[in-house]
Amino acid sequence: MRITRRGLLGATLAGAGAATAETILTEDGLHRQSWFLDSFLDLGPDLEDAAAAGKRFAVMWELRGCPACRDTHLINFARPEVSEYIRARFDILQLNLIGDLPVTDFDGSSLGERRLAERYGVRFTPTIQFFPEAAEGLGGLRPRNREVLRLVGYQEPDAFRRSFAYVAERIYETGESLAEWLSRPA
Repeated sequence: MRITRRGLLGATLAGAGAATAETILTEDGLHRQSWFLDSFLDLGPDLEDAAAAGKRFAVMWELRGCPACRDTHLINFARPEVSEYIRARFDILQLNLIGDLPVTDFDGSSLGERRLAERYGVRFTPTIQFFPEAAEGLGGLRPRNREVLRLVGYQEPDAFRRSFAYVAERIYETGESLAEWLSRPA
């Protein structure tokens, strides 16, 4: 396990029995799943590690006091059919929209979380950015063009899980939009 400020606190709280349904409240006030990625905050290697494990990489931006973020954790991730599906197929890195921790972007530049959010145009929480299966070439693209999908705001549990399926099954490669995919029967 990689030790980070969130990973260390999460391990401490989980060990103390303070976490329920795998949701942890971090020292910066964010709800966090115990199975979220512990990271050195270097996006390229995080994506490569996810790919080596047969998973996809996503970044989830949150903010202390965000009710939609809280509901994503306490409603969506609390459902086993949602959390088990996502956990098996994704590594999720949680970042704080107004945080100051240095994060190394795909192009090698290091920015605080807040500045990285600005670079990617992330303004609302929760926002989940999904990235391609490989980091190769991402550094040469404009930040917003590095994503294969972006979810903004709270999504109902079924739509939330199906949005992750849209990426896991690479439906975006067919040209079908997420809205079209979600309108089809599950």
